[in-house]
Amino acid sequence: MSEVRFAIPKGSLESATFKLLENSWTKVNRKDRTYRVYLDDPKIIVKMLRPQEIPTLVSEGLYDVGITGKDWVGETNSDVEPILDLEYGKIRLVIAFPDKYRYKNLDEMVADYAKKKKVLRISSEYLITASKFIKNLKSYKKAFGNKDPLIVTPWVRLGNNKNVQIHLSFGATEAKPPEDVDAIMDVTETGTTLKQNKLKIVDEVLTSTAHLIVNKKSLKDPTKREKIFDIVTLMRGAVQGRKYLHIYLNVRENNLKKLLVQMPSLKKPTVSPLSENGWYGINTVVRKDEFYKLIPKLRKIAQGLVVHEPRQILELEEIKRDEEN
Repeated sequence: MSEVRFAIPKGSLESATFKLLENSWTKVNRKDRTYRVYLDDPKIIVKMLRPQEIPTLVSEGLYDVGITGKDWVGETNSDVEPILDLEYGKIRLVIAFPDKYRYKNLDEMVADYAKKKKVLRISSEYLITASKFIKNLKSYKKAFGNKDPLIVTPWVRLGNNKNVQIHLSFGATEAKPPEDVDAIMDVTETGTTLKQNKLKIVDEVLTSTAHLIVNKKSLKDPTKREKIFDIVTLMRGAVQGRKYLHIYLNVRENNLKKLLVQMPSLKKPTVSPLSENGWYGINTVVRKDEFYKLIPKLRKIAQGLVVHEPRQILELEEIKRDEEN
């Protein structure tokens, strides 16, 4: 079986990614001040990179799989397969401008600036996403047709509409308005930083989470496909494991039927007779968000509750069907 090259993100997604790796594999090692990570599977070669780079590198085949925000997949126009939502690193990409402005949204701002023949400047790290969003606005289409907004970076200028400009931001985007730009497209989780800088959110462009992405050629390569699905299986199991609790409890025989009726579970609970007559042990998995509802019921009819957080829940039959498809 061929080696599989795996790119993982450095930066804001780093901590959550390592936690997921540690729940997916039994051994995860990283040497200080290096970008190499070692799993207990020597066939998986892991390296840390910036999440902005990973979609392109996976698309080009330099890596077979990678973890990055789905926002960067769209921004880089990378031809990859987002195969698994890892359900962390959730962000919102929004449009914001000074709260003293009277416009309700960017569409109104574009219309007014076009009418007054004023140059509109927007700052963002997401140049392609911003350009696509702006071009789809009704007011932009009406005023400028199919012209591309002018993308401005220190190295290159793209687009032919100087009246609407998107300036590359190198960080602290929220500090740019109103002196340097009129509006921003930026990432936020709570909106607190924007409010502190006297900005208001007027449009939501997209929401994004970390995804496991795969090179499409690697996915079709029989020498790599099996190992890729090993990775998918283990990581999907870790994602599922975060949502459930593994519980053990004891119940008297006369309360057994009542308990089984009331207890939700991933599959059917395992019921085993105890060494003491008239008692049974229950072994099952329940959703975390339902566990609190069980406590009042269990207090009345059960004893000896033990709770574990599973590292993984591997739905092997489901993965096998996915492979066959």
